[in-house]
Amino acid sequence: MIIDTHIHLDDEKFVDDFSEVIKRANDNDVYKFIIPGTSEKYINRAKELSNENDGIYYAVGIHPNYASSYEDGYFDKYIDKKKFVAIGECGLDYFHTQDEKEIEKQKEVFIKHIEKANELDMPLIVHVRDSSEDAKEILMKYSKSGGVLHCFNGDECLIELKDIGFYFGMGGVITFKNAQKLRDTFLKLPKDKILLETDAPYLSPMPNRGKRNESANLIYIIEEISRLLDISYEEVVSLALSNSKRLFKKLVI
Repeated sequence: MIIDTHIHLDDEKFVDDFSEVIKRANDNDVYKFIIPGTSEKYINRAKELSNENDGIYYAVGIHPNYASSYEDGYFDKYIDKKKFVAIGECGLDYFHTQDEKEIEKQKEVFIKHIEKANELDMPLIVHVRDSSEDAKEILMKYSKSGGVLHCFNGDECLIELKDIGFYFGMGGVITFKNAQKLRDTFLKLPKDKILLETDAPYLSPMPNRGKRNESANLIYIIEEISRLLDISYEEVVSLALSNSKRLFKKLVI
């Protein structure tokens, strides 16, 4: 079994052919999916999909680009203990803003996510873009429950987070021709901290780069990891499954 640990199935891009997307995933041995929480706009759809589909789970969070919309009580409003498996997607994203007030708000809301994860003893799903040093500092200071660095960006300074329970989500970027830095850093990661993800509908791997992404494309990510680690495709699947079960304890497998 393969688990897509980060896919935005609640995105409008999947509305027209949702059933076909799930079937293609199942045909390629992908049977479990985790939808990260990004904003109030999508969270109810994520809950709905998880309740209607045995293999779909969801997380509760606010993407850093929507941090200004956070209000106290947000987590408790959307947590459904049946299919809820993580806190996030949360973190820091300096790519879209350099405004100091917005950055401070991102940090404040990020810490709120971490505190909630600590309270519930649940893993975090963390987004880090152009903000590695600040994100690392906050996680090292506050996080007690660990989590995953979604769409790991290849910054070596983040590898140290493995020591406080963090895993590294590997997606389509690792197949890109211009991603040699990520591939080099990937080889320095502990094998027991590697997870598989698509971030679909974004970041389709080669040879489908530029097209809408979906879970069936995990086969290309697995093939690249197999090549890099010089182990079989089946060994990558087994490794990632074991790691996913260890981190996301509420997944039913």
